[in-house]
Amino acid sequence: MSQVSCQSDPSLDQPIHINAKQIVIDTFKSKNIVEYDISLVFASDEYLLDLKKKYFGKNHLTDVIAFRLNEYDNLFVEGEVYISLPRAKENSKIFNQPYEKEVSRLIIHGCLHLMGFKDESRSDKAIMTNNEEEILKMINWEGLFPG
Repeated sequence: MSQVSCQSDPSLDQPIHINAKQIVIDTFKSKNIVEYDISLVFASDEYLLDLKKKYFGKNHLTDVIAFRLNEYDNLFVEGEVYISLPRAKENSKIFNQPYEKEVSRLIIHGCLHLMGFKDESRSDKAIMTNNEEEILKMINWEGLFPG
């Protein structure tokens, strides 16, 4: 069984939840993972900063946090992906990318972390970036936000 839930801070831009869920589905499908239960949460900088402090002991802004809720050797992936929409907007300007594409990249990035991909070393980051780029080519990121 596969399930994706989606929540957004109502004070922020509202992604189209069905399209955000589809990005999660497509990301897992690209890695041949068919059983998962994922919660996707679009939130503020402050919300992610609180999570970063509480769970990682770090006091700096971040764009995405992923929590795997079960063991990595379990074929069923259970997890949560938190995305800071203000950070995504800032990143889109810094990297000269469409906002929708940046948010989509963060969804993919969080899902890849839940699958066990890491980005701590230079080689791990290269693998992660390659995977993100390949998945971005396969999905419809343009439809993530209304209008």
